[in-house]
Amino acid sequence: MSVSPVTRPSLLVRIRDPNDTDAWRQFVDLYSSVIYGFARRRGLQDADAADLMQDVLRSVSNHAGRLEYDPKKGSFRGWLFTIARNKMLNFLNGAAQRTRGSGDSGVAEMLTQRSAPEQEAEEWDREYEGRLFSMAAERVKGEFKDTTWKAFWMTGVEGKDAKEAGAELKMSPGAVYVAKSRVLARLKEEVADLQKAAALE
Repeated sequence: MSVSPVTRPSLLVRIRDPNDTDAWRQFVDLYSSVIYGFARRRGLQDADAADLMQDVLRSVSNHAGRLEYDPKKGSFRGWLFTIARNKMLNFLNGAAQRTRGSGDSGVAEMLTQRSAPEQEAEEWDREYEGRLFSMAAERVKGEFKDTTWKAFWMTGVEGKDAKEAGAELKMSPGAVYVAKSRVLARLKEEVADLQKAAALE
């Protein structure tokens, strides 16, 4: 029998054990795409963003045994954002030094177009929330009939109105609203469970 998300030990506590492969898999599953997406939105190429992601995860791995979570000092997610941002800035500064005098204006442009830390933190949070949504959607999709899921997706994600989605799915607009509400309620529960399981807020 699986342990409920409420009683499951914090993922932060669990990743202190380098042998807890399930905890590390969950951690990487949650945060690798957040770090990668953040780096790509800051202008890094695919390979550089992947390298930065690996560098950040390696840094967490190296420090995990000493992590002490104190909410008064800020969130774990905020700490991880700081690591990712600093490594990205180091990469950009190093790239600028390597290309100085080469005529490569791309790196110089990335350096001059840096966002304020507050804006980057908001983008980081959006990446995180997007990843939580994706994980929750992957987990709950199989709980619904195909038409129910499509009704939610068409109206909740693609932005179609209930009448248009209903015509395509051969459902009444009212049935589309009910389907969307059921899926949304379940997604909210799953996102909350993921957050509790991670305990990294």
